[in-house]
Amino acid sequence: MRSLRMKNLLSRVKRRTKKNIRDRNTRNCISVARELARVAEQEEVTEEGFSIKSSAPSHTHGVQPLGNLYLNPASTNSRDTGLGNLHTLSDELVLDILGFLDASCLGVLATASKSFYVFTNHEPLWRNLVLENLLGGFQYKGSWKSTYVSACYPSFDNSTNALGGFKVRDFYSDYLFQSWLCANLEMKPEWLERDNVARKRGISVEEFVLNFEEPNEPVLLEGCIDNWGALRNWDRDYLVRLCGDVKFSVGAVEMKLGDYFGYSDQVREERPLYLFDPKFAEKVPKLGDEYDVPVYFREDLFGVLGNERPDHRWIIIGPAGSGSSFHVDPNSTSAWNAVIKGSKKWVLFPPNVIPPGVHPSLDGAEVASPVSIIEWFMNFYGATKNWKKKPIECICKAGEVIFVPNGWWHLVINLEESIAITQNYVSRRNLVNVLDFLKRPNASILVSGTRDRVNLYDKFKNAIEAFFPGEIDELTRREEEKKIQQRKLSFWDSVADANAGAFKFSF
Repeated sequence: MRSLRMKNLLSRVKRRTKKNIRDRNTRNCISVARELARVAEQEEVTEEGFSIKSSAPSHTHGVQPLGNLYLNPASTNSRDTGLGNLHTLSDELVLDILGFLDASCLGVLATASKSFYVFTNHEPLWRNLVLENLLGGFQYKGSWKSTYVSACYPSFDNSTNALGGFKVRDFYSDYLFQSWLCANLEMKPEWLERDNVARKRGISVEEFVLNFEEPNEPVLLEGCIDNWGALRNWDRDYLVRLCGDVKFSVGAVEMKLGDYFGYSDQVREERPLYLFDPKFAEKVPKLGDEYDVPVYFREDLFGVLGNERPDHRWIIIGPAGSGSSFHVDPNSTSAWNAVIKGSKKWVLFPPNVIPPGVHPSLDGAEVASPVSIIEWFMNFYGATKNWKKKPIECICKAGEVIFVPNGWWHLVINLEESIAITQNYVSRRNLVNVLDFLKRPNASILVSGTRDRVNLYDKFKNAIEAFFPGEIDELTRREEEKKIQQRKLSFWDSVADANAGAFKFSF
């Protein structure tokens, strides 16, 4: 999903580029990336001010935004001439079609024209080939195409490919350029300024339940993991030594930590791969021994299922720019996330507020959202400034823990290389919600983290009744009383005009 704010940014770059070209009386298009950097240096930071990372390379194949074509009237878009009759298709559709081809077909098609050369070398195509075919892991070689060729054709001379391929003159495409742009933009300072989460240190479990878990509100907790061995020990060298050849889940593939760090050091892409493994403590038991569940989250009723419980804890490692786009945590559970190294930007919306740019399906099974986290910030974050119900935001740093209540939409982006532990859990405050979720008609689609999605409700309910007789009935009764009370408050809110001190009709 590419939206208006992205187009505004490109238009701003084009206007600035046009002015400089006129000043030099030349028709040659200057580098848009260089111009973006110059704009950031010459102007004060404004609402529209963006800057490119200082280490950003130019686009691999010289692709320029489409607006540059209009500044060079003598030029013809080689994108169109090289596609022939297919030039009427959108870039996105062309890439969708190419996604059905294997590596050999892409290689052959790349020789047909300059346009097909650029399209068939689009990195996400080769990333998909790597992730679909090298499930046992890979060693990243500077680009996804080089990685695939090195792994599948080790005798092939990959030196030219490793250097980045060839530049193509007069190729203009907003879609292809935007992917590079999102991978190389800095986070704007104003995206990091808002910090309106409640922060607490040393509160009791009773205070946490009363003020945060019961009302279902986020909180950032300080000082509650200071005794973790993980906080002292977990850096790259320690983890690589400890884990050795053990492989961890990175998307659809399994990778050794050393190989993953090799990838994260080199990669510069819109959506970096995230190491997110639910079996880390089983694979390397010492990892599980070096942290304890904070005292606030130790009641976890899913524990009554023993080994049949859904996945509930993960080690998370990722480079700057990696993270999770907007989602709600699985199975209507609540969660906590502890940062061990690095820092994370969090944006959270309550269950009744869908984030801008996010479009969930009616049954909750699918969520459509911007291609990348950076794109969401560029196109939609600014809109929240004027919202009455503003999102909860914070930067969670090493040694801090954030509580994510059930049903809350949240987005997370790593501001630097980060290592974290997260767990999802069910307490008495959330048990009724979880049971209601597990018995939905489309539970076979919605429930996650277990192979037995359909029967999880019955197994969990029966186990709770065996361990805690009468508990479900009592909690259900309290939940109904709470809903009745909330409906009463909602009615008087709708008829009482607090500002005028009078009454109004509401239909």
